[in-house]
Amino acid sequence: MAMEAQAAELGHFFADAREQFEDVVTELGSSKVAGMTHSEVEGLLGERGTELLRRLYQGYLDAQGTGEVTGEVRAADGGVRTHQRVEGRDLMTVFGRVRVTRMGYGAREAKPLYPLDGELNLPAELYSLGTRKQVAQEAAKNSFDEAVAAVDQNTGAHVPKRQAEELVVRAAQDFDTFYAQAETAAREAESTGPILVITNDGKGVVMRKEDLREATRKAAEKRTHKLTTRLSKGEKRNAKRMAEVAAVYTIERHHRTPEDIIGDTKPVHEVAPARPRPEYKRVWASLKKDAGEVIDDSFQEALHRDPARIKEWVALVDGNDDQLAWLHDCAEKHGVSLTIIVDFIHVLEYLWKAGHQLLGEGQEAEVWVKERALNVLRGRASLVAAGIRRSATKRGLPLQKRAAMDDCADYLIKYSDYLRYDDCLERGYPIATGVIEGACRHLVKDRMDLTGARWRLQRAEAVLQIRALRSSGDFDAYWRFHEAREQQRNHTTKYRRSIPRTIRPTRGKRAHLALVP
Repeated sequence: MAMEAQAAELGHFFADAREQFEDVVTELGSSKVAGMTHSEVEGLLGERGTELLRRLYQGYLDAQGTGEVTGEVRAADGGVRTHQRVEGRDLMTVFGRVRVTRMGYGAREAKPLYPLDGELNLPAELYSLGTRKQVAQEAAKNSFDEAVAAVDQNTGAHVPKRQAEELVVRAAQDFDTFYAQAETAAREAESTGPILVITNDGKGVVMRKEDLREATRKAAEKRTHKLTTRLSKGEKRNAKRMAEVAAVYTIERHHRTPEDIIGDTKPVHEVAPARPRPEYKRVWASLKKDAGEVIDDSFQEALHRDPARIKEWVALVDGNDDQLAWLHDCAEKHGVSLTIIVDFIHVLEYLWKAGHQLLGEGQEAEVWVKERALNVLRGRASLVAAGIRRSATKRGLPLQKRAAMDDCADYLIKYSDYLRYDDCLERGYPIATGVIEGACRHLVKDRMDLTGARWRLQRAEAVLQIRALRSSGDFDAYWRFHEAREQQRNHTTKYRRSIPRTIRPTRGKRAHLALVP
């Protein structure tokens, strides 16, 4: 009975919504709709339904009253706000534009405070947090033009392109703080695989000249353009800023033999063991931070997951010298025993180039590569390198015709400490960087490398962060955190203790005077 009485008391706030509902019911029973196809009725209900939801939302806001409080309103500086004035503001929601009427509490030479804004967690700008969320999700998938069109088509909101870009930047502002929380990154060590993997790489993004790193920008300023409307071949070299990409995950052991890796050297009746999948994989990328900072962030993420350092830490890399140095520095800094593995696929690429130079493109080269790849997997990288040099010498190849063979031998010797694949396979470690290469593709390239795109740094960073949240399965948790942070930033910190509780109306006329068309 109490709930029914309360509904009756508040019912007048929703009179416009009821009117819209009755209009929809009447329209559905009309001869006009009787002749429609099912898809036409879907479209009609989508349009009418959005307006109904907007009116319901407007009724809800009206039912909150004007946000009067019973006690004093004391600001964070200790001053009491005694001047009262009812003011209205628009709010662009996913259902359309509504209006919020609320009491402002001010003082001489002080900005007014709006307790109802704080209770409702209204944003500082026109666009609701729901609209911000919708724009961020769309912009993470497609160009800003397409994102704006999708919001127009699928919601009752309208957001111009420039405002959409700003909303995405605001949407991503709590990214680093969210992942710095121990409760966000922590995983129960006992419930995940024994191997903790860190892997990093980079992917270039075409930027506006003013947002390039300093050395690249200076090189770009010296560049002359062959064409006036686009960058021609080779000119993108000094137009990109490197997005540093990272992934951290745990995984079960996957014991294999060299013959398992070089597939068709196994007997045909043997079946390859099932490959374990990465657990709690988090991927992200940053254009603002350099590779060293992102690698350190990778270690921080890993330490959240394994603070006691009871897992076996593995770093998968492509052989970049700076990357290796940063990994060693971070391992020492954080007191971690780290096994660094150079990606086996990179080794294969060097072997194929050497084989083609020695034997051409035929089957003989394929047999040659497989034999040496098996020996590298058996932990004999240095012996393979020596054999390649001997082969080139025996065949009497001049220096200019044995470059690929020398490059391969040099690579195997230089990184031999990181090519102990026999030990890695025995321990069940991964030996390829497929996870990070996939992240470079779907996280960065698929969105950032759109034809003609030249990015501003803030917007590009925000888009990468939203894409990272979605790829890591953390977007919903992040959004709850982001909304809580917004309330703290925009409202809670403005009051001495907390946001004062406002009084809700019960009977009488609606406080809101007009319905926004």
